[in-house]
Amino acid sequence: MVVDRTPLDPRFNAYRADLADAALKPFVLARKYVMPTLRRCVRGVLPLYEKPARASLQISEILYGEFLDVFEERKDGFAWVQSRNDRLVGYIDMAEAKLSEGIAALMNRINVLRTFIFEAPNPHAAVLDTLTLGAFVSLDGEEGGFYPLTSGGYIFKHHVVPADEVTQSDYLFTCGQLLHTPYRQGGRTPLGIDAPGLIQLALDIAGLDAPRCFEQQKDMFGKKLPCHWRDVVWHRGDLVFFKNPDHVAVMAGGYDMISACPDHMEVMIEPMAARIARGSTLIAAGKPV
Repeated sequence: MVVDRTPLDPRFNAYRADLADAALKPFVLARKYVMPTLRRCVRGVLPLYEKPARASLQISEILYGEFLDVFEERKDGFAWVQSRNDRLVGYIDMAEAKLSEGIAALMNRINVLRTFIFEAPNPHAAVLDTLTLGAFVSLDGEEGGFYPLTSGGYIFKHHVVPADEVTQSDYLFTCGQLLHTPYRQGGRTPLGIDAPGLIQLALDIAGLDAPRCFEQQKDMFGKKLPCHWRDVVWHRGDLVFFKNPDHVAVMAGGYDMISACPDHMEVMIEPMAARIARGSTLIAAGKPV
């Protein structure tokens, strides 16, 4: 019997030298193993940090309605958690977080770029929070053109669709809707988004699963180019992957592509040649089907 000794990636597996997920006990060494506590995020957007400090790198975000496993609540006010959505492990600031112990049925999703949670079923009422495209919501009836949320507050009913309904199968169209969205490291919403976050969100709305990180997306969708990039017949919707730095974009037609571009700090359309001229190397491409 051959035993796989490949180390587990700590970005997607909750283990440290001092503490680890009890489910990983057969595979990793730690001084202590714990069973996680399941919680549901009821804040519009919750930052996920690489380290327990707000000045640390933001690696992703947990959206309203998504579930997370909590492994440790620290004295410094941070918690060590793992997202159930894309398995990323990191830290949340409990002062920023709103977590619910209630495990609600998430049968609906937000189908507009942004919408508000109102204090009352009235567009003139105080705004409690902002929800973004793809966020899951649990509803509690209907009142005057608004849906009450089980966690409190009201959202406009026409901004919600059943979670299993694909409202936009054209993921390039969704990328186009997000043009000029500001770039944000670790972002995955129309409030601010990074390159793999844009691809993940657009594919998610199209009913296609996509991992969160560049390397994962490249491994899942990318293939080595058969020839020089200028000789490839590019198709609308092709995903293209670059190194120096890591970057992913989607072809919009011809040699133009859409991406969340850190060089220009926004989601934008640019010629492939412009990125290559800045020193990037095109290493793979593919279609997410």
